[in-house]
Amino acid sequence: STSFRRLDMEKNMRNATNNAFSEFEVVYQPIVDVTRESNPCVGAEALIRWNSGELGLIAPTDFIPLAEYLGLINPIGAYVLEEACKRCKYWNDMGHPDYKVNVNLSVVQLLQNDIVKKIKGIIDEVGIEPGNLCLEVTESLAINDMVRMKRILSEIKALGVKVALDDFGTGYSSLNHIREMPLDIIKIDKCFIEHLGEDDFSDAFVKMVTELANTIGVHVCVEGVETDRQYAIIKKMGIYYIQGYFFDKPMCIESFEEKYI
Repeated sequence: STSFRRLDMEKNMRNATNNAFSEFEVVYQPIVDVTRESNPCVGAEALIRWNSGELGLIAPTDFIPLAEYLGLINPIGAYVLEEACKRCKYWNDMGHPDYKVNVNLSVVQLLQNDIVKKIKGIIDEVGIEPGNLCLEVTESLAINDMVRMKRILSEIKALGVKVALDDFGTGYSSLNHIREMPLDIIKIDKCFIEHLGEDDFSDAFVKMVTELANTIGVHVCVEGVETDRQYAIIKKMGIYYIQGYFFDKPMCIESFEEKYI
């Protein structure tokens, strides 16, 4: 049954991709700056959702790995990047010139030879200020080829785009990557935030990464903040940015703009 579902998902994903991405929706989760009074929203992370006409709502954890395996993450990722840049340009023009949008780049996308050219093409076409785009990458590529990762990210940063290291603390995280990779932001994975104030290791890990980041001039963003306790501890650590249900969940563009624009 798993094989049949995978084949169904593959067929429907190809159809959805060929049909102008009509079944895909980009949703936005606010990112707030907790160093400023009243914790203002400073932008959002763009996240992809797929509501298949035949299969219903499919979790990103199910369809994104399949999209990567099939190579469909390249057109899907380009679609998300363009949509997110268009929205951010609109926010900037509507009185929020400093709002930024974060977009995830998969390793499969990063490995394309023309990825930097594609990013530049979308920036030029949309007219977004490059510094208002932040691309989130994972360390996966660095495990095998740090030299290539540094070169690609350096070329992306040369466009004026910000780079964030996503899900830090999971997988094969190396503290050395913080120093070697050309980063602007480190995003600490929510698994460490979940037990803040309850687990000494989580407290020490978040504090240590924050101190290292501050030392090399990189900001920290924490994901998955949901409780008053977590928020209070993070405020004391000198962390800049927070994402999580404590402030808001990912929401459709209409809801986001009604509340934050």
